[in-house]
Amino acid sequence: MTEITAPKSSLTSGEFTDEIREQLKYTQGVTPEQATAADVYVATAAAVRRHLVDSWMKTQHDMVNGDTKAVGYLSAEFLMGKQLENALLNAGLTEQFEGAMKELGFDTKDVIDAEYEPGLGNGGLGRLAACYIDSLASIGVPAFGYGIRYQYGIFKQEFDENGKQIETPDYWLVNEEPWGHVDYNRDQRVNFGGEVVEENGKRVWKPAWAVRAVPCDYMVPGYKSGRVNTLRLWTAKSYDEFDLLTFNKSEYLDAVVPKVEAENISKILYPEDSTPQGKKLRLEQQYFFVSASIHDAIRVFYPGEKNPDLTTLPNKIVFQLNDTHPVIGIPELMRVLIDEYGYDWDTAWSITNKTFNYTCHTLLPEALEVWPASLIGELLPRHLEIIKKINEQFMAELKGKGVADDQIERMRIYTDGKDASVRMAYLATYGGSYVNGVAELHSELLKDVTLKDFSSVYPDKFTNVTNGVTPRRFIKLANPRMSDLITEGLGTDAWLSDLEQLKGLIPLADDPEFVKKFAEVKQANKNDFAAFAKRKYGFDIDPNTMFNTMVKRLHEYKRQALKILAVIATYADIKSGKVDPDTLVPRTVFFGAKAAPGYYLAKQTIQLINNVARVVNNDPATKGKLHVYFPWNYNIELAQNLIPATDLDEQISQAGKEASGTGNMKFALNGALTVGTLDGANVEIRQLVGPENFFLFGMTEPEVSALYAKGYDTKGLSREYYEKDPQLKQAIDMVADGTFSNGDKDTYKDLVNDWLNKDYFMTLADFRAYLDIQAEIEETYRDPMKWARMAVLNVANSGYFSSDRSIEDYLERIWHTGALK
Repeated sequence: MTEITAPKSSLTSGEFTDEIREQLKYTQGVTPEQATAADVYVATAAAVRRHLVDSWMKTQHDMVNGDTKAVGYLSAEFLMGKQLENALLNAGLTEQFEGAMKELGFDTKDVIDAEYEPGLGNGGLGRLAACYIDSLASIGVPAFGYGIRYQYGIFKQEFDENGKQIETPDYWLVNEEPWGHVDYNRDQRVNFGGEVVEENGKRVWKPAWAVRAVPCDYMVPGYKSGRVNTLRLWTAKSYDEFDLLTFNKSEYLDAVVPKVEAENISKILYPEDSTPQGKKLRLEQQYFFVSASIHDAIRVFYPGEKNPDLTTLPNKIVFQLNDTHPVIGIPELMRVLIDEYGYDWDTAWSITNKTFNYTCHTLLPEALEVWPASLIGELLPRHLEIIKKINEQFMAELKGKGVADDQIERMRIYTDGKDASVRMAYLATYGGSYVNGVAELHSELLKDVTLKDFSSVYPDKFTNVTNGVTPRRFIKLANPRMSDLITEGLGTDAWLSDLEQLKGLIPLADDPEFVKKFAEVKQANKNDFAAFAKRKYGFDIDPNTMFNTMVKRLHEYKRQALKILAVIATYADIKSGKVDPDTLVPRTVFFGAKAAPGYYLAKQTIQLINNVARVVNNDPATKGKLHVYFPWNYNIELAQNLIPATDLDEQISQAGKEASGTGNMKFALNGALTVGTLDGANVEIRQLVGPENFFLFGMTEPEVSALYAKGYDTKGLSREYYEKDPQLKQAIDMVADGTFSNGDKDTYKDLVNDWLNKDYFMTLADFRAYLDIQAEIEETYRDPMKWARMAVLNVANSGYFSSDRSIEDYLERIWHTGALK
């Protein structure tokens, strides 16, 4: 693959300072003396954008006029993080920025901190999408990221005085946002509702209403590639924003109803969908951005053509469906090809099938979206007709292949009957060329369990692409000390573009001097995090304790409950005198997680963690030995500060439930050791870093399946584990008796009841194994050089988990394209 290497900017610090001064004057309207850190941030961003524009435009020109197929990455989430540092790095302007800030009299950190992080994602899905578009640009592959520019993004998390999660709006656009370029001249019309009628022998959709999709473009600069791709996020606007006649009748709110209804579509990420209105809004969101994106791609690749030859579309762009959210794009492209461009069904199907591919991110049946057919019929009546016809074609194809009737029935995309529904994962699997899982184990379970019927008929469709993370943001920017030490150890910084070069650190794991330096870097990062946490959250953290971290979306299968029950068990042993606290390794436990607003048990778990923290941290018996902290509103900024400081990372999901994980990769690459189950990418991490450098515990996926077969979750078998294990029993009893709820025995009644009578994700079944491995961890941590050596080997052997490698796998196995010539 040809790489275009951009030379390091020849701009001097003084010249860059002058550019920032110019932007302060003409963009912000202030002098350097009047400017605030926020002014300087906006001015610097504007200056950096100017240095990227030429490469951005050249990339677009070469993409449209060349013969290299582009990638359209369709995703409901893009969790980008703050942009300034990343843009400076990729533009080769980091040193010039530091010099300019010194000359202007501003602290670089204050300017960087002035940027408000956009919460345009919920977790791993959005962070993965952000890593992938970074790697696409860094490798030089032409690409668009397509999504929604949510006005408020994911909610901002706060905790009330009782430890409960409170969701508040995330006003990330409340101040100037210098990175996005809104282009009203390239808007798209997105239709909804209405009916389908017969006209001249053709089915014609007569929509009832429409919204205007306005693109906002963000540059995605590659690292040393000379390429800048585009993240195009759509904002919903009304075509009838204001009714003057209604307003003049003093009916002020009614005058803006169309505006409000249209803009609701791009208001927030994942609106609460426990109501019919919420479900409708989610479907509106999904169709809104894929419809706008498909029309946009046709506009981009066939500029000015009234009758383009869309049989060539699969040679121009390939769309990757990031989870089931964009799958409505399959019937939408069929509709566009048939209704708008006059292609026959078979031709349209051939184009569509070659253009789409699907990444499945889950093994949980409830996470594979299923839409009521009635809702699709109400919002998208023409699409429901097309889906039904796709299903009929699919059923006939299966019958022609000799598939048994009962299997055909199980594989239906469209289910008949009173509660007819559309299975989006099935539509994606049949409608696209390839389906991939996101870790070796996940891909195997996808083929053998979740989509077993499909893989038995279409085995060649299924492949694996293990997830990855960008080393630029999650090592170079997040952990500059370790980045410098790696470069020193390897004698080059080329590892930032080829992470497998980290293997060159393996011999240094036996160099006591290097291992000592590595441990010093970790300690310095811990000191920095303690200062950050004091400044940001008011926490008083002892950096001379083990930093034990569990940060991820709050879900029962990820088993934050297992971690907090273990903390409670340790606390109980200290309080009862069973354990002398002076014999314990001092430990600080960090949680970071958001729970979906309607996820009751997840929110109960958050409340429990906060109240355990309140009790434990204020008990003199645990002082200096055990502390628990739950910094609110976990985001990329917190991740970039906490991950480099972490000693022990928790990846303890129930085996067979986690698709991959990317947090586990970030921690390993930043020198944390992992305690985990054989689940998701943990399997590959353990293989690569060596079993001796990974703390494994818990049941395997086959053992989990066997326990389900015995009726674990239906026959109350979890209670047996509770009765047999005194430490587990005491921990749960303390939750039940009000120890962590000011004596109120009802606060966690539902949580306790679930543990003792259902415990679907087998927290109790794995509890003893988890406590046992924690004892082994403590013993290992007592030998600092041994621990540091293991950490070095984790870093050295984790180069496989670069998102650059993931993209190379996509290029070879699925997209069949490459870098621009």
